[in-house]
Amino acid sequence: MTDFVLKTPVAFIVFNRPETTAKVFAEIAKARPPMLLVVGDGPRLNLPGELERVAQTRSIIKNVNWPCEVLTNFSDINLGCRKRVSSGLDWVFELVEEAIILEDDCLPDPTFFRFCEEMLTIYRHDLRIGMISGDNFQFGRRYEQDSYYFSKFVHIWGWASWRSRWQGSYDVSLKYWPYIRDTGRLVDLVVDTDEVSYWGDIFENVYRGKINTWDYQWVFANWLEGRNAVMPNKNLVSNIGFGIGATHTLSESPLAELPLSSMTFPMVHPNAFVRKREADRYFHENFIQIPALHKFLLKFKHLVNELLSRLK
Repeated sequence: MTDFVLKTPVAFIVFNRPETTAKVFAEIAKARPPMLLVVGDGPRLNLPGELERVAQTRSIIKNVNWPCEVLTNFSDINLGCRKRVSSGLDWVFELVEEAIILEDDCLPDPTFFRFCEEMLTIYRHDLRIGMISGDNFQFGRRYEQDSYYFSKFVHIWGWASWRSRWQGSYDVSLKYWPYIRDTGRLVDLVVDTDEVSYWGDIFENVYRGKINTWDYQWVFANWLEGRNAVMPNKNLVSNIGFGIGATHTLSESPLAELPLSSMTFPMVHPNAFVRKREADRYFHENFIQIPALHKFLLKFKHLVNELLSRLK
């Protein structure tokens, strides 16, 4: 890694967690990107102490001590996950052609940056690819000896993409969802018929504003365009943000704080562009369509833990 010089801009999405932000920033600092674009949401003024936590989190960016153009897009008011991340990424891709994107709880292995940059270069003009992920949720399962595989899923705990994929494709409002829903075309997007009901419920709830997030819209955009993602055969990013204080990753999960691995270079590339359906099936069956009872128990346990923490 000593001879690698990162040339790709890094987008860093932060909010109110200075502890995790400092850890992720330390890894970004080691990579020394030439440009750092920082997106931050505003504090919720009804929550005691959040104004101070947001200010403390933003101050970490002042520790940039390498040649780097630092640009910030900080909201004075709280926009929420859906509007803040989507508008922040709109801003990022207005400024740069491609970017590596990290949130404040996504801790990367040092090789993550080189992996993303090489993949951005190789697949820049291949519109079958929508993004590059740093995540591997296969728990040691490998289906080939290649360094990466192709997946229909969109894992965004450390990822990279291009302006050409984001602009004109991503739509936070899901305006095309009613057409896909009403014409029965979701099966054409999902491909695996037993997943249609699950994803139909997800997209419907996002469309109606019942799920305050931005990332399911990115899934929809890539599926609507018939695009796949590049997934490493080693896990290059660990989510360290599970637990109280997180926005969405509240419950216990086997995906929390996965061990990091390093990518080996030069990489071994796939011989053909074929989606790894075995890997997608494993991920869906084990980490998406969790049995309803298990979901209920996880949510109940979180509520109990939250109540106990308030009583201390």
